[in-house]
Amino acid sequence: MTKAVIVQARMTSTRLPGKVLMELGGTTVLDHVLTRCAAIPGIDKVCCAIPEGDRHDAVAAEAERCGAVVVRGAELDVLDRYHHAAQSLRASVVMRVTSDCPLIDPGLCGEVLAMLLADDTADYAANNFSHRYPHGLDCEAFRSDALARAWNEATDDYDREHVTPWLRRASGIHRLSLGGPNPELGKLRWTLDFPEDLEFCRALFARLGPGIPPWTETLKICSAHPELETLNAVHRQR
Repeated sequence: MTKAVIVQARMTSTRLPGKVLMELGGTTVLDHVLTRCAAIPGIDKVCCAIPEGDRHDAVAAEAERCGAVVVRGAELDVLDRYHHAAQSLRASVVMRVTSDCPLIDPGLCGEVLAMLLADDTADYAANNFSHRYPHGLDCEAFRSDALARAWNEATDDYDREHVTPWLRRASGIHRLSLGGPNPELGKLRWTLDFPEDLEFCRALFARLGPGIPPWTETLKICSAHPELETLNAVHRQR
């Protein structure tokens, strides 16, 4: 059973173009994401699913530098890109992480993956059915046959662009939810969509130090420095 984490990344983000290649803590945002994904317990392969086309070549080159398998596909039909990547990797289980989450937590992702694997009847698992973790720690895991069913049956543009909405609502899909500790944590914004988010991330990474601290340690730093949350508070609503 091959378990792969597939990270979608592109150069043409509408709100902050080129964000995955921006400098953060001495390297790129994408490097942080892929390094953390490689540390997820139980994962066999790390893949970066990137759109075809010359304008995304720099993202592909950075993903390869970071040691990820690069698979390229459709830019707007991201569901098709994931399905193609999963087939290329011969993955039986896929974990989905987006490239705008440089604080993604390997341990938390591992919990979601383990929850799915522990239930032979489960098709899909996630930690964001209710917002009880900081935004930026979201992850999903699903079996490749469930992904194939979504690829075959989902027709709405929104479903194709965002990969998993069909899996989250379709009948006949057995879903599992990892509940978070506190709904107040869901108001925290640890993701990267806007210039203010980049300012927050840079200020936070300057305080994190080396290695990959668990998200609970990151939370302690944020609690000790409440001024950090003001940097991107204008975008706090999920």
